[in-house]
Amino acid sequence: MARRNLFQPPAPPDTATPAEPRSRFPNTGAMSGMKSTLKDLSSNAVREIPVDQIIEGGPKDRLVFSDADVATLAQSIRQHGQQVPIMVRPAPDQPGLFQIIYGRRRLRALRVLGLPAKALVRSLSDSEAVLAQGQENAERLDPSFIEKALFAAELADTGYDQPVILDALAIDKPMLSRMTKVARAIPEPVIQSIGSAHGIGRRRWEDLADLVRDDGVDLTALTETLDLDAIAQSDDRFARLSAAAMQHRKATPPSRTPALSVTADDGTPLAEVTDTARALTLKLSKTQTPEFARWMHENAETTLKRLYQAWQTGEDPD
Repeated sequence: MARRNLFQPPAPPDTATPAEPRSRFPNTGAMSGMKSTLKDLSSNAVREIPVDQIIEGGPKDRLVFSDADVATLAQSIRQHGQQVPIMVRPAPDQPGLFQIIYGRRRLRALRVLGLPAKALVRSLSDSEAVLAQGQENAERLDPSFIEKALFAAELADTGYDQPVILDALAIDKPMLSRMTKVARAIPEPVIQSIGSAHGIGRRRWEDLADLVRDDGVDLTALTETLDLDAIAQSDDRFARLSAAAMQHRKATPPSRTPALSVTADDGTPLAEVTDTARALTLKLSKTQTPEFARWMHENAETTLKRLYQAWQTGEDPD
C-alpha cells in the first residue's frame, strides 16, 4: 500500500452531508497536530509572502545549492511562475516573520528574482515541522545517503525524539544508527568538500568512516593535500579522497599499544587490556577464570562506577 501523504487534502466525499472522518493516527506525540494540518490544507489558500519575511532556520536536509542550480530554477520560475508552493510556519519568538520548513531552493530562486513566495503557512510544532520536511524530501527530492545522514545526526543532536527522526526519514533504528555513526565519524568540512555524492551509497561511506575510526586516518589533513575543488563531479571527489585514504592507511598503519596481560599474584591469568584508537577493551577469559568472569559480569556496573569515582576525586581505588 502506498504511503499516504499527510499534507495532501482529503478527497471530497460522495454524500452531501459527510461524517467526520476517523483519523488513521493516534492523537499523541508528533502526530497529534496532523488532523488539524489536514483541515488547514483543505480550508486555507496559498498565501504570497515577501521573501524578506522568511528566514531559513531549522535542520538542513541538503548540503549545498550551487549558483547554477538556483539560476536554472529562477529562469524556470521567471518563464512559468512558481508552480509549487513552499511551506513555512510562524517563526518562534520572531513576530511577523516566517520560518521555512521546505522549499529552500525555491526560496533562494525567488530571492534572485525579487518575487514574493507562494507559501502554505502552517502552525506546526518542531516535531511536526520535521515530519513535514522529511516527507516532502521523500516525495519530491532525492537526497543522497550522506545528506540524509547529516540530517539525521543534526536532528538527534538538536534533541528530537528518535521516533520523530525515524518517521521524518522513513528509516528504521539500525539505519539511523549507521547514518549517525557515519555523520559523526567524518568531519563535516570534509563532507562539504566532497558534496552530496548521489552515486555513493551507504556501504562506501561506511568504509570511509571505518578508516577514520579503526585506522586513525585524518581526513581533514588529507583533504587539505588534495585539490578536490578542481574535480567537477561530487562522486569523483569522494572517490579521490577514498583512494587517498586507503593508500594512507596502507602506507602508515596506525600504531597500536601492545595488549597488557594482567595476572594475579599466584600467576593466574586474569585479563587482557587492549588499547586502540576507538576503545580500551578489557577481556576476561571464560575458560581460564570462568568464576571470576561471571562475578565481574554481575558486578561490572558497581565496580566501574567505583573506579570512575576514584578517578574523578584523584583517590587511589581500594
